[in-house]
Amino acid sequence: MTSAWLLPEHIADVLPSEARRIEELRRTVLDAARVYGYELVMPPLLEHLESLLTGTGHELDLRTFKLVDQLSGRTLGLRADTTPQVARIDAHLLNRDGITRLCYCGPVAHTRPAGLHGSREPLQFGAELYGHAGLEADLEVQDLALDSLRAAGVPGLVLDLADARIVRGLLAGVACDPARLNEVYAALAAKDGTALQALGSGFAAEVRQGLQALTSLYGDGEVLDIAAARLPQRPLITAALADLRRLAAHAAIAHPDVRVGFDLADLSGYAYYSGARFAVYGAGSSDSLVRGGRYDEVGAVFGRNRPAVGFSADLKEVVQRACPDGRRAAVRAPWGEETGLRAAVRALRAGGETVVCVLPGHEHEVQEFDCDREIVQKGGQWVVRPL
Repeated sequence: MTSAWLLPEHIADVLPSEARRIEELRRTVLDAARVYGYELVMPPLLEHLESLLTGTGHELDLRTFKLVDQLSGRTLGLRADTTPQVARIDAHLLNRDGITRLCYCGPVAHTRPAGLHGSREPLQFGAELYGHAGLEADLEVQDLALDSLRAAGVPGLVLDLADARIVRGLLAGVACDPARLNEVYAALAAKDGTALQALGSGFAAEVRQGLQALTSLYGDGEVLDIAAARLPQRPLITAALADLRRLAAHAAIAHPDVRVGFDLADLSGYAYYSGARFAVYGAGSSDSLVRGGRYDEVGAVFGRNRPAVGFSADLKEVVQRACPDGRRAAVRAPWGEETGLRAAVRALRAGGETVVCVLPGHEHEVQEFDCDREIVQKGGQWVVRPL
């Protein structure tokens, strides 16, 4: 018999110390977005399935929990990604003519975890900028992502850049059925030159050579020079390489502590992104903490196909990479109804201090809070002294 208190696999309670750190991180990153001019939105956790998955592709469908609405009998979905919902808000509810900057933070649910130790209930934070096709929007979103992780205290940030237009430009005009094309993408992601050689049979010579070149086009800034020499001179590829140079140059000036690299065969979300894309890693991390980029087609299914760029992160993952700040400093107070004591406690709390009242019989319990001071009565007055 299954214990009643056991949770489903890859679902976990968040206990006090970590919950406090996650909540403080949530406030930190939302404040970072606000100072950039991003407005907070709160899409619903549940939507009609056809609305939730419109234009999102097969992968998101597989990750989405489905259930039946007891009121209408229609199928609902628990959101697995907030970005399509924010695109709907921009297109239908706000419908602004100019630039719209939106941010969000809330739970999403996944039918399967992203990794071996991943959660099926991430806390997704993200920011989206709509209405500007120029690279300035990409630069702003990239800055916000890096500043958010820096504010979170994540050390050793690494910015990894790529562009969906490189592979798109390379394969433009190639007659290939969707199944075979997906195999090509998978082989590129795995950097499997042997598989690419077999899959590219019948492709033009420059396409085959370009696909093979992509498997080794990762590393530092020299990668872009090698790519310019080895890849076909096609407009999409040339534009992509130029944008990547500018994004990297900007990061080097604005974020000199961040290491910049490239992986031109990185095709994560290839069906989603339309231009430059990025991932940010922390020191010693093999999994990205942030992923983002340009996805200009995201609003097309809502009848408003306008430029869009943004990023998202799971704050539960980010907090694991942030520098721990230990237990929270607090003031210990005795329990009592004496007027002066209650007034002293209220005044400290109003000033932002954490005051933990010690209940009778629990004087020696240790909690998350590190009581480094205490309230004592001295000369008829209640005062704070160090412990």
